[in-house]
Amino acid sequence: MSVALRRAAPSDFPAVRRITRDAYLRAGHFAADHPYLSVLEDVEHRAAQAEVWVAEAAGKVVAAVTLTFAGQPYSEIARNGELEFRMLAVDPRHQGAGVGRSVVRAIVEHARLLPGIGAISITSATFMERAHALYRSLGFRRAPERDWYVPGEDVLLWVFRLEL
Repeated sequence: MSVALRRAAPSDFPAVRRITRDAYLRAGHFAADHPYLSVLEDVEHRAAQAEVWVAEAAGKVVAAVTLTFAGQPYSEIARNGELEFRMLAVDPRHQGAGVGRSVVRAIVEHARLLPGIGAISITSATFMERAHALYRSLGFRRAPERDWYVPGEDVLLWVFRLEL
């Protein structure tokens, strides 16, 4: 599926919220009452502190992702010279059609145009196996020395990195 990646406008926020919530719940990553869902759903806060982007296909928002850089509030792992992306979510109605792959490719192309950015980093929970396969297929490599645990939880997060 061909998608166009662009910065989200406030009018996109309801779609971003729905897609992100639906994608995370459908994948079984969290229960509906998990506190992280409120973070995922607060698109307004995210957009004020980082860059929220959407992917459109046939005029409809089909995916969303957050881009951030070292030292910014939504950055968890980015180092100087890295673009970090987080909260990549594809509308469940469009999963399996190559949307996620198209979004990550568009992020890579965008990052290559950014001055001073030489790599992309991403965190992924150990149980997000579909995401791992996607990242590896696009050239991302594990950076196990940068893995970390969610504070207060027994959830290990893996770091993947792509040199540009």
